[in-house]
Parts: sequence; structure tokens; C-alpha cells
Amino acid sequence: QVVLVGSGGGSVQPGGSLRLSCAASGAVFSIYTEGWYRQAPGKERELVATINNSGSTNYADSVKGRFTISRDNAKRTIYLQMNSLKPEDTAVYYCKGSYYGGPDYWGRGTQVTVSS
Repeated sequence: QVVLVGSGGGSVQPGGSLRLSCAASGAVFSIYTEGWYRQAPGKERELVATINNSGSTNYADSVKGRFTISRDNAKRTIYLQMNSLKPEDTAVYYCKGSYYGGPDYWGRGTQVTVSS
């Protein structure tokens, strides 16, 4: 199996920045899509950003221009650079990996809190 560990969350002021990391370990599968999702209290989990095996990225409209997803293949890690954070970005952020030859894997969540 693949184990994904998300980290880098914290508390910041509106307008601040955070960089989330998600490191993979264990079995190596060919990457189909990896991404970040978030869930705020009382709300459905939503897609934030994805990056596929060719490096193509997609973003939720709410984060376009503010968040950037990237990958370091050597480190088996994906990142989410979050700039210009808003209170509505407050949520638990989860990384997800979809691979050829295996099921989807979810990392443990990391809390992001944006408040004055």
C-alpha cells in the first residue's frame, strides 16, 4: 500500500501564506492523479487542486490565482503553496493519490486556520 502523510498546516492571518506537503511512502505505483481536497466543518469535502502524471494542473475556481500545486518526483512529495489566504480557506486539507494498478489513497488531514 501507499501511505500519504500531509503536513504544513497551521494558523495564519488573512492574506498570509502556508505551504502544505504530502509525502508518499510504501508501494510505488504509476501516478494517475494526485491532489489536495479540503473539508470545513459542516461542509462537503471539495477538490482544491490536482496534478496528473504529465504535470497538468487543475484548480477550484475559489483558489485560482492564489494556490499552486506542484510535485517533486524524487521526494515522492506533492505541495500546495497557498497565498493570499482568506478565512473561507479554513478547513482540514487532505492529500489524495490515484494510481494505475492500485486504489485511491488518502493522507491524514492537516488543519489550516485563517483568522484575525
